Amino acid sequence: MPARLHLAALALAASACAEEPRTYSTPGAEATPIFRDDFDRADLGERWRTTGPGWALEGGELVVEGLHNHPVWLTLPLPDDVRIEFDAIAESEEGDVKVELAGDGESSARSANYVASGYVVIFGGWNNEVNAIARRNEHGRDRKTTAKPNVEPGRRYHFTLIRQQGVLRWELDGREILSFEDDAPLVGRGHEHFAFNDWEARVRFDNLVIYAL
Repeated sequence: MPARLHLAALALAASACAEEPRTYSTPGAEATPIFRDDFDRADLGERWRTTGPGWALEGGELVVEGLHNHPVWLTLPLPDDVRIEFDAIAESEEGDVKVELAGDGESSARSANYVASGYVVIFGGWNNEVNAIARRNEHGRDRKTTAKPNVEPGRRYHFTLIRQQGVLRWELDGREILSFEDDAPLVGRGHEHFAFNDWEARVRFDNLVIYAL
């Protein structure tokens, strides 16, 4: 092959590889979760670390209200590539369903200007006006947002969070809501934990299941 044609072929192959879409693995029906919790007990237990008041176990659910960014942290370290599923029910039109992942497992608000240690996912934030994925700062300019859908009070939603290859995807009842591609992913030590969080509104969480990917 002439040198010029050879170089062109190499360039074309490199371009094809660069544009190849990501593929994501999902746990099969036979996959075993690395953690699950249905909260059907009287005591939260050693698997969870609370950082303030505003939480309770009621009727087999974790109920949060007025946490003011004092998360309820899962103490089990999680892998970088992970799938997290849970149910959530907001009891008011304020919405404000909030969780954190890839955090340090202990951080909480020390002032009104709370900056998380990981990623923050918010459904119906700011009085049910904004849905967001944020890297540490939920008010940051790099957050990804959408105005729809709005939280319907009393409706049970199924959340799926998939963190893989530096991309965090959020699905709600099987529909992708937002994704966040991080050029400098929060991984490794200090970014291994998941938490339920809240500001003021009353929210119920249940049926947490976590898979390693």
